[in-house]
Amino acid sequence: MIYSAPEFSKHTMRTYLDVTFSSEGAKPSEIINRLRSLGFKPVIGEHDMVYEWGNNASAEDSIWFADKIQATLEGFNILFHIETVDE
Repeated sequence: MIYSAPEFSKHTMRTYLDVTFSSEGAKPSEIINRLRSLGFKPVIGEHDMVYEWGNNASAEDSIWFADKIQATLEGFNILFHIETVDE
């Protein structure tokens, strides 16, 4: 009898980030560079940036990451919105 390897989900968890800049805050290029240091990549389309998680990320991981984003942007007069999805 031949057994095949189990099929694993091809789903990838992603965190999308939208940023609202203030004319009284930091330069957009500075903010983008700070977010890149966290692993975000700029994208064109519905969202400004995306972070692609590795395997086995959890909801708790996304909450921890939201705190990290907030700490990275604190004091720069930036508003942000995140959405984490399993696609």
